[in-house]
Amino acid sequence: MLIEIMAAAAEAPQNKFGFAEALEQGGFIAYATVAILGVMSFGSFYILFVKWIEQNKILRQGNEVRTSFWRAGSLREGATKLEKNSAYRQIVDDGIAAEEQHAKMTDSLEAHDWLHGSLARSEAAINAKLAGGLPFLATVGATSPFIGLFGTVVGIYRALIAIGIAGSASIDKVAGPVGEALIMTALGLLVAVPAVLAYNYLQARNKKIAAQLSGFSTDVLANINSKGAVKPAVAAAPAKKPAPATTAAGAQVKK
Repeated sequence: MLIEIMAAAAEAPQNKFGFAEALEQGGFIAYATVAILGVMSFGSFYILFVKWIEQNKILRQGNEVRTSFWRAGSLREGATKLEKNSAYRQIVDDGIAAEEQHAKMTDSLEAHDWLHGSLARSEAAINAKLAGGLPFLATVGATSPFIGLFGTVVGIYRALIAIGIAGSASIDKVAGPVGEALIMTALGLLVAVPAVLAYNYLQARNKKIAAQLSGFSTDVLANINSKGAVKPAVAAAPAKKPAPATTAAGAQVKK
């Protein structure tokens, strides 16, 4: 009985139309197309996660600015409450440096214009850093379908050659090349769609961060020009709960 089962399994037709078989039939072009799309897909997801972490860090820093920075007595004091490599710390430091540099100038350049230009350059530098990697996502989203289409064209061309050699369009002659062509089309779309979605998602978050940085930069400029008199309104700090009283023995007394 066992011998008969093994003989039947050996006589069963083997699947010659799988993904690996399609790549093997496609040869160098098929392997190169899949490799290029694989690199594009890996790069897209890498940029998505790295930029997402970077954006979350700046958004968290923005919350810290709204809760603690403007309660400080001066910009210098508030800067000490921010992280050293914070985007908001960079704007404050650049604003203070611009104020000091203007005091050394001998021409009649207005302080407002000089400070505004300096803060604008600081914002532009931060926004440019946030935008890094997004052109790659846009390129992947725009070109990966065409790379997959290239593999599709090659697969169809091989199918036509097989038909010409065989003299008939039998399914066993064209199934492999046509299957390879469809796989390349699917891979191109599979790489392009996540890249486009990631680009739009990160771009929207960058615009939100840019708006927050612009508002903060305006507040810093107003504070410097008014010698610290103008500050945005901030919510009062939450009151601290009084510590429970203790007896001489160290036991807490409930009130």
